[in-house]
Amino acid sequence: MNANWAHKPLVHGLAAAAWALAAACGASAAAAQTVLERVSAGGALVIAHRESSVPFSYLDAAGKPVGYAVDLCLHLAEVVRRKTGMKNMPVQFLQVTPANRVDIVAQGKADLECGSTTNNAERRQKVAFTIPHFITGARLLVKSTSSIDRVEDLMGKKMVSTKGTTPLKAAQQANRERLMGITILEAPDHARGLEMVEKGEADAFLMDDVLLYGLAANRPNPKALKVVGRFMTTEPLAIMLPKADPDFKKLVDDEMRRLITSREINPIYDKWFAKPIPPNNTTLNLPISYLLRDFWKYPTDFVPL
Repeated sequence: MNANWAHKPLVHGLAAAAWALAAACGASAAAAQTVLERVSAGGALVIAHRESSVPFSYLDAAGKPVGYAVDLCLHLAEVVRRKTGMKNMPVQFLQVTPANRVDIVAQGKADLECGSTTNNAERRQKVAFTIPHFITGARLLVKSTSSIDRVEDLMGKKMVSTKGTTPLKAAQQANRERLMGITILEAPDHARGLEMVEKGEADAFLMDDVLLYGLAANRPNPKALKVVGRFMTTEPLAIMLPKADPDFKKLVDDEMRRLITSREINPIYDKWFAKPIPPNNTTLNLPISYLLRDFWKYPTDFVPL
């Protein structure tokens, strides 16, 4: 038998397989709709929210998602409605955790993540971010009777931070590099981190200071806790978006920029940081910081992290 003829079935088989693979890839690409295409076809806009990121994204007494970031996302949902012309566009809420929030957006299971998520280079490999709505930094929450005043005071003690967060990574790095001998614990969420301090399971809880103030304000005895120490990190918090959807990102960026430059964002901010908030009608009394005010003079999604 001619050797060339012997190889023809193999060649034809490989060609057929290649065509099948190309067809499958084409079908997959065709099926990968953008957010605006999906909504225009009658699909829902999915908003990811958090359970205890007070006052950004948390559950009220009735179990309803509320907060500063949630209000911003609901406003952005109205912009999507107008853009697509889908007046009856459904909005679905999806609860996420610090550990799974990035993957949820990266996998296309949520269109907007409305919480207290830091925009940094590591996360930008998987997702996109819009313009920051808050700038904060990580500090320590301790009992008001504690003598701990800075992270150095934790040598030989226990510190907890929330799994999947930038403060946790910063703590682990500082502990390693400075040989501080701190036992670092991981909490599944912010509420558990605070509880560990209250119960004496940890000596301090490291997290964004605004979240610490919010968590403490909603405890039965807020004065039993205090926030101490210098900033260990700088955290520009922003809404997460799908990475490969430039049209959706532009729509969100343009509206966030308009809200900021027109100062329409200010009353939304004041609602959550300067007025009583649920569930206990406590007031955080946190005016817009000089860091955020300066950043908002030239609002951009670029951050040097």
